[in-house]
Amino acid sequence: MSWGRTTGIGAQHVVAMFGATFVFPVVMGLDPNLAILFSGISTIIFLLIVKNAVPSYLGTSAAFVAGVAAIRGQGGDSAEVTGAIMVAGLILLLVGVLVHFTGAGVLKKVLPPAVTGAVVMLIGFNLAPVVAGIYWPQDQWVGLAVAIFMVVGTVLFPGFWGRISVFLGLVFGFLLSWVLDMTVGGLSKVAEDGTEQVVDRVGFAGIGDAAWFGLPSAELADGVSAIHAPSFSLTFVLLVIPGVIALIAENVGHVRAVAEMTGEDLDPYMGRALGADGFATAIASAFGGAPTTTYAENIGVMSATRIYSTAAYYIAAIFAIILGLCPKFGVIINAIPGGVLGGVTLVLYGMIGLIGAKIWVDNRVDFAKPGNMVPLAAGLVAGIGGVTLKVTDTFELGGIAFGTLLVVVLYHLVNGRETKANTAEEDSTFV
Repeated sequence: MSWGRTTGIGAQHVVAMFGATFVFPVVMGLDPNLAILFSGISTIIFLLIVKNAVPSYLGTSAAFVAGVAAIRGQGGDSAEVTGAIMVAGLILLLVGVLVHFTGAGVLKKVLPPAVTGAVVMLIGFNLAPVVAGIYWPQDQWVGLAVAIFMVVGTVLFPGFWGRISVFLGLVFGFLLSWVLDMTVGGLSKVAEDGTEQVVDRVGFAGIGDAAWFGLPSAELADGVSAIHAPSFSLTFVLLVIPGVIALIAENVGHVRAVAEMTGEDLDPYMGRALGADGFATAIASAFGGAPTTTYAENIGVMSATRIYSTAAYYIAAIFAIILGLCPKFGVIINAIPGGVLGGVTLVLYGMIGLIGAKIWVDNRVDFAKPGNMVPLAAGLVAGIGGVTLKVTDTFELGGIAFGTLLVVVLYHLVNGRETKANTAEEDSTFV
């Protein structure tokens, strides 16, 4: 294509990735400007490692949101969050190297669809208390309006507009919150000193002082600088490792989707794609950035336009880097009202969980087989319900980490070991 058309397609990719790429850092307590900056850098890294054979954009991953919520719930700060994510990125890099040299078949043996679907499901549904306890109470009616808008937009808006419903939902929520501030007034909140005060839903304090160009320098809510070095804790690392399984499932699914659209055999690049995402996540978190993953939203743009130009992705990456280097833009992002995030996360977290169910359906996982149903049932309840296992006085497994461990270990413990007679008898019981 001409560079003019290439730039236009690149701009579409920016819009498609934009909503989720800065929402997930916000809900993880990380700097959204830095996340957008590193999404551009990570995309360029990815394209170079896969030798431009897999057109894809790397935006912020949702796979670690639940793990990060658990870390913060246990008193961890942003440096410990990014330290745990950095280790997870390095693990994914090693998985990519292994797959590159041994072939993609090893993934199916260790992480079959039954297991990956369960892990993705418990990651999504484990986030329900975050919506109910943090975002939704801040402004329930705005949250409800945004959730309805997103559901209607995703399902009923035509083509490209439906695929950017997260971004449109944020814009709608922003405008609705601003109109309510101008008409019915702000929200009543209790200050730290115990007094009640009325505050606007939308506030742009600091936008005048923010520079047009520069590195993100804002201080995060826990007092850690936006750009910071990671710190490491084994307990917190274990909380985010299940996200690696979700990233593997996402990347494999996305690479195969691109292969189906283009008619190319991309399996030889599967290891490179996994390793590139892991390396990009590790690099981003080394500076305080958010984890990355290949984006289905941008695959949707390719499906709609039938244009698979990696040059367009380089353009999109450059746009993202420019936006990430605009602190004034960061102030606008940080002004997203809590009620708007309540509506967005209500839909997005549920969708993450149901992607797990989609993995089951797409791969025809047979739940009449007890070897699928029983071990997954135990892991799901442990992960979603926040069940904990105290190992020592200073170390315990809980929530997603414990649920994932149960799913993987119990599944491989029983599958392939049932006798034919026991299988037939148990099948009749569960039917």
